[in-house]
Amino acid sequence: MRGKVPLRVRILTALSTEPDWDSITPDEVIELREAQFRKRRSAIGRLATGKPDRGATITTPVLDLPERRLGIRVYRPEHAGADLPLIVAFHGGGFIGGAPDQDDWLLSHLAVNCPAVVISVDYRLAPEHPVPAPIEDAYESVSHLLELAPVWGADPTRLALLGASAGATLAALTAIKAKELGLPVRAQVLINPQLDWTARVFEYPSFTENADSPTATPANCRAVQRIALPASFDARAISPIETDDLAGLAPALIQSAGLDTLEDQAPAYAERLREAGVEVALTRYPEAVHAFLSIPGLVPAARPARAEILAHLRSHLLERSGAAAR
Repeated sequence: MRGKVPLRVRILTALSTEPDWDSITPDEVIELREAQFRKRRSAIGRLATGKPDRGATITTPVLDLPERRLGIRVYRPEHAGADLPLIVAFHGGGFIGGAPDQDDWLLSHLAVNCPAVVISVDYRLAPEHPVPAPIEDAYESVSHLLELAPVWGADPTRLALLGASAGATLAALTAIKAKELGLPVRAQVLINPQLDWTARVFEYPSFTENADSPTATPANCRAVQRIALPASFDARAISPIETDDLAGLAPALIQSAGLDTLEDQAPAYAERLREAGVEVALTRYPEAVHAFLSIPGLVPAARPARAEILAHLRSHLLERSGAAAR
C-alpha cells in the first residue's frame, strides 16, 4: 500500500463481506446492486455517505430518450434564481453498479454553493446493458438536458461535466465528444477516474502497490472488465487515454486517490492533456481510497476535495459572455 487506510474505512471493511468477484455471475451482480442500494439507506450507510445540503431541493424526474427512459436526479438551490450554470454528473460503479443518490453529499453542496443546477444521470448498467450502452446514454442525455435546461432554470451555455470512477470515463468521453455534439463544455471534473479500459489497466504500478486497498480491489476490477465489456468490444474505444486528439478540451480538474488501484491513470491522462495544450489541475489525496467522495463520513480527504471541486467549477462557470456574474 502507498499509505494507511483511514480508520473508519478499515472498521467498516472489517464488518462487511465482499463478494467473490472472480466467480460472481451476472445474476449475482444484479442482486449485489440491489443490496448496496438498501445498504446506502441504512443507518450505517447514511453515516458513510453523508447528508445532502439542506439548501438544495432534490427531484427525480425521468428523461425520455429514443427507445428508452432514464432516471435523473436534479439538485437545485432552494433560493436561487434562473440562468444558473448546468453541471451534469455521472456516478461511479464500474458500469455494473452505483446510482445517483450515492453522490448526494457532493452534488447538493455544489448546487447550493456554486450555485448551479446539478443533474446526475442514472445511465444503464451491465450485465443487462453492457458497454457501449452507458456511453450512448451519456452522449444523448447531455444533449437532451441542454435542450431542457430552461425547465430547471439552467443556462445551456454554461455546462460542466463531472464524474467519478467509471462515471469519470463518461464525463471525459463526453468532453472529448463535445465539439461533435455541439456541447458548450466549460469545465470537467474527473474524480479517481478510470481512463483506461484496456488490458493495460492491470499493468499500472498502483494496481499492484495498492492491491490491498478495500475499494476497487484487483478482483473487483477484473470482474468489472469481464461483466461490463463484451468480449469482442475494443476497449480502446471507451478509453479517454487512448484518444489521439485531445486538443481544445475544456479545462480539467483531476483528483487522484493515493490508496486507489487506479491512481496512476490520473497523472497519465493529465500528462496527455497537457501535451495537447489543455488546462489541467491534478491533485493527489494521499490518504484517500477509491470512491472517497461517495463516503465522506469515512474519509476526511473528501471535504478538501469537495472544496477544490467547487472552486474549479465556480472559476469556469460564473462568467457570462465575458462579464463576471457575481
